[in-house]
Amino acid sequence: MRGFFITGTGTEVGKTYVASLVAAEMHSRGVRVGVYKPVASDCQTVAERKAAGDKLGDDWGLEPDELVAEDALQLWQAAGCPLTLREVCPQRFRAAVAPNVAARMEGREVDANLLRIGIDPWLSACDLVLVEGAGGLMSPITDDDYNADLAVDLGLPLVVVAANRLGVINDTLQTVITASVFADGLEVAGVVLNQGSELASDESLTSNSGELRKHLRVPVLGEVGHGGQEGIAAVVDALLKLTKS
Repeated sequence: MRGFFITGTGTEVGKTYVASLVAAEMHSRGVRVGVYKPVASDCQTVAERKAAGDKLGDDWGLEPDELVAEDALQLWQAAGCPLTLREVCPQRFRAAVAPNVAARMEGREVDANLLRIGIDPWLSACDLVLVEGAGGLMSPITDDDYNADLAVDLGLPLVVVAANRLGVINDTLQTVITASVFADGLEVAGVVLNQGSELASDESLTSNSGELRKHLRVPVLGEVGHGGQEGIAAVVDALLKLTKS
């Protein structure tokens, strides 16, 4: 096992946040961790970000008119800036819609082959690769592919990020069950609960983890607290153990 495909129960559940914490923790332990975001939308150019006041690093290696994927940048910096930012996310589009739709709006297409071979430099250079999908497991990434198709072809087990809030049991079960019946079945390494910015008044926060463990046939790898690294060490311990099994 050379890595994990990080997906979510939907959009805005904290995939990039959790993946970045995992990458940073692995990097701090001396793991040569690679990060790969095969495709991204909702991107801005370097020039636009600079005009908005962003401090751009000289190590970005991008031209002023090149698009920057914020998720890819966060992953890259968390992993210690391995390889290049272009190799983190080879395909970037502007509109804040599904990648295939964003590409169509620009008169382009998502390169399905590049989605699959873009991981190769990372496999050569790193001990382990974290691949972050775009959206949820069944979100389209080309006109013919879902994230699930890419996970199958890359041969990586899933890490499912779920927002720790009321409704998470239904959302998580739907994703895990879908994975189990897709193609010949996708391996799910486990689930990570991400608290995000949910209100403390959500009474389900204290019971969701235990209830999920009753219903899931895959492990809950851990819980990540809001705005900090609480819980991430246990998640990384579990993932590294899986790579050796």
